[in-house]
Amino acid sequence: MRTIALEEHFATPAFLAGPGRTTAEQARAAGVGHLPEMLADLGDERIAAMDRAGIDVQVLSLTAPGVEQSDPAEAVALARDANDQVAAAVRRHPDRFAAFATLPTPAPESAADELDRVVREYGFVGAMINGHTRGRYLDDECFRPILARAAELGVPIYLHPTPPPQAVIEASYLGNYPAEVAQAFATSAWGWHIETATHALRIVLSGAFDRFPDLQLVVGHMGEGLSFMLPRFEQVMSRVVRLERPIGEYFRTNLHYTFAAFNWTPTFLNLLFEVGVERILFATDHPYGSMDTARAFLDRLPVAPADRERIAQHNAEQLLGLVP
Repeated sequence: MRTIALEEHFATPAFLAGPGRTTAEQARAAGVGHLPEMLADLGDERIAAMDRAGIDVQVLSLTAPGVEQSDPAEAVALARDANDQVAAAVRRHPDRFAAFATLPTPAPESAADELDRVVREYGFVGAMINGHTRGRYLDDECFRPILARAAELGVPIYLHPTPPPQAVIEASYLGNYPAEVAQAFATSAWGWHIETATHALRIVLSGAFDRFPDLQLVVGHMGEGLSFMLPRFEQVMSRVVRLERPIGEYFRTNLHYTFAAFNWTPTFLNLLFEVGVERILFATDHPYGSMDTARAFLDRLPVAPADRERIAQHNAEQLLGLVP
């Protein structure tokens, strides 16, 4: 069984000196000061860790917060640098790495052209976008060039979490508890995931998949809570929204879902029952999640061997065009 992991992060020196400074500072404060080095490693040590865990292929993506909160000129430069560097790593290890593009979403036309460049020149298999762009979401008309180009190229967009806009943090996450509690509440404990789920819902409700019926979106962390709320969302929104297809169909034909450090069987089973095994893919969230833990979780999933192979290998091969 070939094991392909879809949410596996890296960083470049320019990124760590710019938008990624906070990531490095938070890692040092949390006692994991080696994290930037793990992100920067696109060679032997990463591959050795993959071998130990039984991971055959990582689809690499620039770590959050990406370039979405940068000014347009900086975003364009950082995205091109990140894409060129990860393309070099894929060339060095074509059997072990593939790549998602970093897109300068603050400059949507440039982002569409950058996606075109790296897919056609480097063979990138999609793009990763880290949430909102300075408070604007992908349902906004300004981002239509990005969605159109992804659909034209036949590559998916992986929608990754980012902290909610500051106004949302202040309204919903600051409370009668210490600042460090609010920080965790607004990000990895809750806010990241609810924000990403809401972002995906906005894209569906906007009719983006009616305009671009072949467009594919990927969300991580076992669906960011979408599968649990999907029946209620269908029940209510089907009364008020007018789309070309039943609203639940978009979640089963235009969205895919990965593990990405959510290694809990009940959560997996809920996702499986709602969307089916054909829409679920493997991920470890390296280096934030454990490759060993994720692989062990994959191996003990309560599914048939053929379904385990779909999740580990075949669904990713079909979605990303990764020929064995």
